[in-house]
Amino acid sequence: MANQSSETDQDIVVRGVRYTKEHVEDFVGQAEEYVRENPGQALLYAFVAGYVLNRLPLGAIVRGFARLSFLALRPAMLVYGATRLYQAAQDEEAG
Repeated sequence: MANQSSETDQDIVVRGVRYTKEHVEDFVGQAEEYVRENPGQALLYAFVAGYVLNRLPLGAIVRGFARLSFLALRPAMLVYGATRLYQAAQDEEAG
């Protein structure tokens, strides 16, 4: 039963990766087409985006996000472990 669940989880992950890859490729293709049709406007957008990104405190944002992720990791691991124990108990009862 656990093997089947693991295989199903892997299938979902593979499908998700494929789906994401297709959409990213579509987005890149649309972006290339837009740049070919409107090079001046695309250059202006790139300049504005670069200027805004240069002014943002990206280092502080990344550090804050990393700190928040590490703080949330312990409770997430606890919940995951409790869920797996509950599933194992349910499988043992059913089997």
